[in-house]
Amino acid sequence: TVLVSAAHGGRRNVMAAARSMPVEFTPPRVAVVIDKSTHTRELVLASGRFALSIPCRAQADLTTTVGRTSGRDIAAPDDKFARHRIAAFDGPALGLPLVEGCIAWLECRRIPEPHSEAAYDTFFGEVVSAQADDRVFAGGRWHMHAGNADLHTLHHLGGGLYGVIGDTVQGAVLR
Repeated sequence: TVLVSAAHGGRRNVMAAARSMPVEFTPPRVAVVIDKSTHTRELVLASGRFALSIPCRAQADLTTTVGRTSGRDIAAPDDKFARHRIAAFDGPALGLPLVEGCIAWLECRRIPEPHSEAAYDTFFGEVVSAQADDRVFAGGRWHMHAGNADLHTLHHLGGGLYGVIGDTVQGAVLR
């Protein structure tokens, strides 16, 4: 689960998305599903930019809230950030709103793929800025353990229910 944020023309919004993934490493690219009905999608299409904030266990309520409410219904200058008292900071590359308390943040330039966007609601972005909390990401990989359980990622199961990583297993190459 990721929090997708965007801004354009003095408006900003944040929503939850259950489907996202890396699609390329060089240059870094991601895909995320942004439904046609969302205000965030309008802002992404208008600005050509979006950000992904990776929420953790401690942010399950915030994630559910931004996933079940529409920013379109909030009169300017208010927005979801103000209405729900969501702390944010400006991303270093594009100045997009990034959600505080998350464990990682990506700022992306939209790679237009009209067919994928129209048919599958799938947006592609080139990552231009990436940051992560070193309590859970260091040395190029995630470190999830009992000592940082509140920082484990959320995996949407439906209806406001999330799975979180409870254990890790080190795989080996079979011979």
